[in-house]
Amino acid sequence: MSALLDYETLAATPVAQAPFPHVVVRDFLPPEARARVYADFPHKARGGSFPPDVLKLGTQARLLMAELEGPRLRAAIAEKFGLDLEGAPSMLTARVHTRAKDGQIHRDSDSKRVTALLYLNPDREEFASQAGCLRLLRGASDLEDYAVEVPPTHGTFLVFPNAPHAWHGHKSYVGPRFSVQLNYMTADAKARSELRRHRVSAFFKKAVLF
Repeated sequence: MSALLDYETLAATPVAQAPFPHVVVRDFLPPEARARVYADFPHKARGGSFPPDVLKLGTQARLLMAELEGPRLRAAIAEKFGLDLEGAPSMLTARVHTRAKDGQIHRDSDSKRVTALLYLNPDREEFASQAGCLRLLRGASDLEDYAVEVPPTHGTFLVFPNAPHAWHGHKSYVGPRFSVQLNYMTADAKARSELRRHRVSAFFKKAVLF
């Protein structure tokens, strides 16, 4: 089966260094495939982050989830950043709706070695006015002090290794905002605990949703 994702463009995109190492690839999920995947997601207004297994996804969306956790993308990200990700546990979550409380300035937990975000949204007036656009920040205190802003549209793929200074966040936005987050985890006890919480959360969220 042919790949959904554009690995050639990812390989050709250089790593940007400011404000921390990262790569941004627009149309990493190309338009035709993106339209099919977008249609295969649930479109109810429900906030929070969900393991894909608890969502009612169509065939194309499930194929995308499998590819995101597959060996080709893992190898491409490892090569891009000079990392050894062989055997690193992975964790996949999806969002379909953003709440007012989401997007506050944060850095990811130490148990996450790499964060990758794939955005599936069409253009929206709010995104054009910067609401809901992820900002890569120069520090932990000022959302306006950003080096890069990533609109959550057009199959854009953002990847960065976690670091003490990898602060990010976005301006408040309430509404549909489809994204999938992939994390490669550490192998220590803290990561194992987070993965266990992830699995338990999946069980209870599935019970609540369906």
